[in-house]
Amino acid sequence: MPSRDENEPVNEDGGAPPVPPRATLLRDARAPVPVPVHKVKCVLVGDGAVGKTSLVISYTTNGYPAEHIPTAFDHFTAKVVVDGRPVQLQLCDMAGQQWGAVDQRLNDEFDRLRPLCYRDADVFLLCYSVVLPVSFKNITDRWAPEVCRLCPGVPMILVGTQCDLREDVQILITLADEQEKPVSTDEGLLRARSIGAVAFAECSALTQKNLKEVFDAAIVANMRHAEEGAWLRRETLRDKTPDKIKQLSETWWRKLSCLV
Repeated sequence: MPSRDENEPVNEDGGAPPVPPRATLLRDARAPVPVPVHKVKCVLVGDGAVGKTSLVISYTTNGYPAEHIPTAFDHFTAKVVVDGRPVQLQLCDMAGQQWGAVDQRLNDEFDRLRPLCYRDADVFLLCYSVVLPVSFKNITDRWAPEVCRLCPGVPMILVGTQCDLREDVQILITLADEQEKPVSTDEGLLRARSIGAVAFAECSALTQKNLKEVFDAAIVANMRHAEEGAWLRRETLRDKTPDKIKQLSETWWRKLSCLV
């Protein structure tokens, strides 16, 4: 007859040790699994003085800078939750064209260094000021072509900044003297479609109107891009027709509605 280990626990009546309750056995199996953090690199580009830095500071600190801060290259990080998923949003604030710069070599140096920060970008915010028509023109002439050339396929969102100044009397007078007027919402919508942006927004860093929605849209655009990129890879070559690609683009516009 097999002998019993002296250290083996027994019941008081001399029987076998009790079986642990099922809840104890499954304790580890029920432990919550940590949700992986989704990382998004968002790059802001556009002319100088359109309010890119103000957008980032207002979003990340809930404050507003009292004066214009010329930027070379700044990085900010924000941790947010979108659709129940934790997200680490890396914001890269890029130097734009400094109109009226005393030394053009400064702009040339920015032009040389800026593309280095485009590497591994997940989404771009192409920013213009609604009260600086030249910055709106440069979206088409400069910024969209540069992003499409260096980072083809990466989602772009067109962002009209400083919308709180659209009705400012002094600014309207100044623009009228130059035979110009603020960029309208309809003009922004048309420009967004023409450059292939996945969404369009107008916002204000000062009042924070649509500010959170702009960066939420950037995160969602990246998530959709990843999902639909996987979908495209699963499709066979015969299914990748121009009609399907066009339909996909239209779907993006429905999912990422305009924020105005």
